[in-house]
Amino acid sequence: MAQRINPLAYTALSDALSLIFWYKKSLARFLRVSLREYPELLLGLDLENAPKRDTVNSLVSRLADDERRYQDVTISLMIEIATMKNFRELEQLEDKQWLQRAREAVHDLNELTEQNRRLAAEHSRFEEELMAAVEEAERGHAISKALDTLKQSFLVLNSDPDPQARGRKFESFLNELFALFDMYPRAAYSLDREQIDGAFTFDTDDYILEAKWLKGPVSREQLDAFAKKVERKGKNALGLYVSVNGFTSDALEEYESASPFITMDGSDIFMVIDARVSLDHLFSRKKRHVNETGSCFFPATRILSE
Repeated sequence: MAQRINPLAYTALSDALSLIFWYKKSLARFLRVSLREYPELLLGLDLENAPKRDTVNSLVSRLADDERRYQDVTISLMIEIATMKNFRELEQLEDKQWLQRAREAVHDLNELTEQNRRLAAEHSRFEEELMAAVEEAERGHAISKALDTLKQSFLVLNSDPDPQARGRKFESFLNELFALFDMYPRAAYSLDREQIDGAFTFDTDDYILEAKWLKGPVSREQLDAFAKKVERKGKNALGLYVSVNGFTSDALEEYESASPFITMDGSDIFMVIDARVSLDHLFSRKKRHVNETGSCFFPATRILSE
């Protein structure tokens, strides 16, 4: 509890609560609704029969005596009463002194609760920040657990002796990885005279995917064929070529000054699933690199040295 409620505000709350309702039943109904989450505050109070002042004084004493526990509800109650404009029961009385006294009591409480409004706002901001931090921590834990599962899957794939089966499973692996980072992956699909291994969205851009797990590196001819696929799509379409065993030197040289795609290799993938680099940050750097230099190749290891 960063700041205590002004003691005068408790007195003003007692005065206002005693005056704003003419009938005890109205006061009782208001308190039961306002304090429905804290029924213990009304326990033992004779709301229907005891004088209103006695009831209110007992209630406010309970709030003040355990301010650490009841500060939030006390502030809410003060603010609710301090902003009241209509007093229908009192307005119907011939003797208008009671209406005037209620208005004066609410006015006094309003002045004293200005500090409490700021305190309530601070509490609200703190709670929002706390909830955001909790959600972020929970998401971080979930991502860490999912990445560990993906790492185990990647190691199992690495030992799979069947290249074709490994290739199909690798596409599913990549879809799970992209989904973890909210990249909306789409499964492989076929077009006239060409096969697309998949697609996804990152930073409002749509990408088509080529994924290879070959014995050796991907050649320049294979990159050429993929470049044609990308260029035949919409003018804003981009490409990602994933080759676990990398790319030949002449392939990377061919696309070091102008490229419609970016590349990932096995080292990039392992850096991500080992939680050393986040996939979205890696993609941002690869995209910026190709936009600035034209080169399709930007290894994740360079991020660690930046």
